[in-house]
Amino acid sequence: MKLTAAKLNRFLLFKLPSAYLCGVRVKEIDFNYCKVTVKHRWINQNPFNSMYFAVQAMAAELTTGSLVMLHIQQSNRNIAMLVANNKSKFTKKATGRITFECRNENQIESAIQNTIATGEGQTFWLKSIGTNENGEAVSEMEFEWTIKLK
Repeated sequence: MKLTAAKLNRFLLFKLPSAYLCGVRVKEIDFNYCKVTVKHRWINQNPFNSMYFAVQAMAAELTTGSLVMLHIQQSNRNIAMLVANNKSKFTKKATGRITFECRNENQIESAIQNTIATGEGQTFWLKSIGTNENGEAVSEMEFEWTIKLK
Protein backbone atom coordinates (compact mmCIF):
# COMPACT_ATOMS: atom_id res chain seq x y z
CA MET A 1 0.00 0.00 0.00
CA LYS A 2 1.71 3.18 -1.22
CA LEU A 3 1.43 6.31 0.90
CA THR A 4 -0.60 8.99 -0.83
CA ALA A 5 -1.85 12.42 0.22
CA ALA A 6 -5.38 11.03 0.69
CA LYS A 7 -4.16 8.14 2.86
CA LEU A 8 -2.05 10.47 5.00
CA ASN A 9 -5.02 12.82 5.50
CA ARG A 10 -7.17 9.87 6.60
CA PHE A 11 -4.33 8.89 8.97
CA LEU A 12 -4.49 12.42 10.43
CA LEU A 13 -8.22 12.15 11.04
CA PHE A 14 -7.89 8.94 13.04
CA LYS A 15 -4.41 9.14 14.60
CA LEU A 16 -3.72 12.89 14.92
CA PRO A 17 -7.18 14.46 15.21
CA SER A 18 -5.88 17.76 16.64
CA ALA A 19 -3.87 18.35 13.44
CA TYR A 20 -6.87 17.41 11.31
CA LEU A 21 -9.23 19.73 13.23
CA CYS A 22 -6.73 22.58 12.90
CA GLY A 23 -6.81 22.16 9.11
CA VAL A 24 -3.44 20.52 8.45
CA ARG A 25 -3.64 18.69 5.09
CA VAL A 26 -1.13 16.86 2.91
CA LYS A 27 -1.36 18.17 -0.66
CA GLU A 28 1.49 16.37 -2.43
CA ILE A 29 3.97 13.64 -1.66
CA ASP A 30 6.50 11.75 -3.69
CA PHE A 31 9.82 10.12 -2.93
CA ASN A 32 11.74 13.41 -2.57
CA TYR A 33 9.12 16.05 -1.77
CA CYS A 34 6.19 16.66 0.53
CA LYS A 35 3.83 19.65 0.66
CA VAL A 36 1.38 20.35 3.48
CA THR A 37 -0.95 23.33 3.87
CA VAL A 38 -2.86 24.85 6.75
CA LYS A 39 -5.07 27.94 6.75
CA HIS A 40 -5.11 30.47 9.57
CA ARG A 41 -8.53 30.18 11.24
CA TRP A 42 -10.11 30.82 14.60
CA ILE A 43 -9.35 27.29 15.87
CA ASN A 44 -5.60 27.53 15.20
CA GLN A 45 -4.85 31.15 16.09
CA ASN A 46 -2.83 32.66 18.91
CA PRO A 47 -3.76 35.82 20.87
CA PHE A 48 -1.83 37.93 18.33
CA ASN A 49 -4.17 37.04 15.44
CA SER A 50 -1.76 34.76 13.64
CA MET A 51 -1.29 31.00 13.47
CA TYR A 52 -0.21 29.34 16.71
CA PHE A 53 3.37 28.05 16.53
CA ALA A 54 2.35 24.50 17.47
CA VAL A 55 0.03 24.27 14.46
CA GLN A 56 2.90 25.35 12.24
CA ALA A 57 5.09 22.73 13.91
CA MET A 58 2.48 20.00 13.27
CA ALA A 59 2.36 20.87 9.58
CA ALA A 60 6.14 21.14 9.26
CA GLU A 61 6.76 17.86 11.10
CA LEU A 62 4.23 16.14 8.87
CA THR A 63 6.19 17.10 5.76
CA THR A 64 9.36 15.54 7.13
CA GLY A 65 7.76 12.54 8.86
CA SER A 66 5.72 11.57 5.81
CA LEU A 67 8.88 11.36 3.73
CA VAL A 68 10.54 9.20 6.38
CA MET A 69 7.50 6.89 6.51
CA LEU A 70 7.47 6.61 2.70
CA HIS A 71 11.15 5.62 2.61
CA ILE A 72 10.78 3.14 5.46
CA GLN A 73 7.83 1.56 3.64
CA GLN A 74 9.92 1.34 0.46
CA SER A 75 12.75 -0.43 2.33
CA ASN A 76 10.44 -3.34 3.31
CA ARG A 77 12.15 -3.44 6.71
CA ASN A 78 10.72 -3.04 10.20
CA ILE A 79 12.24 0.32 11.20
CA ALA A 80 11.20 2.57 14.08
CA MET A 81 11.29 6.35 13.72
CA LEU A 82 11.18 9.14 16.29
CA VAL A 83 11.83 12.89 16.47
CA ALA A 84 14.85 13.47 18.71
CA ASN A 85 15.22 17.22 18.37
CA ASN A 86 13.82 20.24 16.57
CA LYS A 87 14.75 23.85 15.81
CA SER A 88 12.38 26.62 14.76
CA LYS A 89 12.76 30.08 13.33
CA PHE A 90 9.80 32.43 12.84
CA THR A 91 10.29 35.38 10.50
CA LYS A 92 6.82 36.74 9.76
CA LYS A 93 3.25 36.58 11.08
CA ALA A 94 1.55 33.44 9.77
CA THR A 95 -1.82 34.48 8.33
CA GLY A 96 -3.80 33.17 5.38
CA ARG A 97 -2.86 29.80 3.86
CA ILE A 98 0.61 28.62 4.88
CA THR A 99 2.36 26.00 2.75
CA PHE A 100 5.12 23.85 4.24
CA GLU A 101 7.54 22.07 1.93
CA CYS A 102 10.29 19.56 2.62
CA ARG A 103 12.76 18.23 0.07
CA ASN A 104 14.70 15.05 0.73
CA GLU A 105 18.26 15.27 -0.52
CA ASN A 106 19.21 11.62 0.10
CA GLN A 107 19.54 11.97 3.89
CA ILE A 108 16.75 9.44 4.46
CA GLU A 109 18.04 6.79 2.02
CA SER A 110 21.55 7.06 3.40
CA ALA A 111 20.39 6.69 7.00
CA ILE A 112 18.16 3.70 6.17
CA GLN A 113 20.97 1.98 4.29
CA ASN A 114 23.36 2.58 7.21
CA THR A 115 20.95 1.30 9.84
CA ILE A 116 20.24 -1.84 7.78
CA ALA A 117 23.95 -2.44 7.14
CA THR A 118 25.18 -1.82 10.69
CA GLY A 119 22.11 -2.57 12.81
CA GLU A 120 22.79 0.69 14.67
CA GLY A 121 20.44 3.62 14.97
CA GLN A 122 20.98 6.63 12.73
CA THR A 123 20.04 10.31 12.97
CA PHE A 124 19.51 12.93 10.29
CA TRP A 125 18.00 16.40 9.95
CA LEU A 126 15.21 17.44 7.59
CA LYS A 127 14.06 21.05 7.04
CA SER A 128 10.56 22.29 6.28
CA ILE A 129 9.95 25.85 5.14
CA GLY A 130 6.57 27.51 5.57
CA THR A 131 5.55 30.26 3.15
CA ASN A 132 2.48 32.46 2.95
CA GLU A 133 0.32 33.10 -0.11
CA ASN A 134 2.78 35.78 -1.30
CA GLY A 135 5.65 33.30 -1.27
CA GLU A 136 7.27 34.91 1.79
CA ALA A 137 8.85 32.60 4.35
CA VAL A 138 7.04 32.75 7.69
CA SER A 139 8.87 29.93 9.46
CA GLU A 140 11.62 27.36 9.04
CA MET A 141 11.65 24.20 11.10
CA GLU A 142 14.22 21.48 11.27
CA PHE A 143 13.59 18.05 12.76
CA GLU A 144 16.23 15.55 13.80
CA TRP A 145 14.87 12.08 13.09
CA THR A 146 16.23 8.90 14.61
CA ILE A 147 15.67 5.52 13.00
CA LYS A 148 16.62 2.02 14.06
CA LEU A 149 15.76 -1.54 13.19
CA LYS A 150 13.07 -3.08 15.39
